[in-house]
Amino acid sequence: MEDRRIRVLIAKPGMDGHDRGAKVVARALRDAGMEVVYTGLRQTAEMIVNAALQEDVDAIGLSVLSGAHMHYFREVMGLLRERGAEDIIVFGGGIIPDQDLPKLEELGVGKVFTPGASTEDAAEYLRAAVTQRWAAQGS
Repeated sequence: MEDRRIRVLIAKPGMDGHDRGAKVVARALRDAGMEVVYTGLRQTAEMIVNAALQEDVDAIGLSVLSGAHMHYFREVMGLLRERGAEDIIVFGGGIIPDQDLPKLEELGVGKVFTPGASTEDAAEYLRAAVTQRWAAQGS
C-alpha cells in the first residue's frame, strides 16, 4: 500500500460555473501526492460516476455552490450503489448549510468541507479514509 497513490476525481455537478475552489482543492491534493482527475464544469451525476469508474478512483469530491447539493450528492450516491461501487469515498465542499450535513452523512457522504476549511484537512481526511478503504478491500 505504501507505493500506491490515492486516486481522486474532483467534479463540478450542475450548471454552476464557479470552479476556482474545485481547482484549488485539485491542485492541493495533487501537491499532497495524490493522482487527481478534474472533470471540469457542468457535469451530470452519470458523467461523474462514469468517469470515476473509468479512472478507477478511490474517492470522488463534489464541489457544489448552487444550492443543489442534496440533489447531486443523492444522485451520485445512488448511481454508485447501482453500479456496485459504493466503496468509493464521496466527499464534498462548497456552500452547504450546516443543517444539511447530517442528511448528507445519512446518504453516505464521508465528509463535507465548508468555506474556511483547509486543503490540508481534506488531504488528511482522504489519506485516512482511503487507507481504511484499502484495508477493507485487502489491497
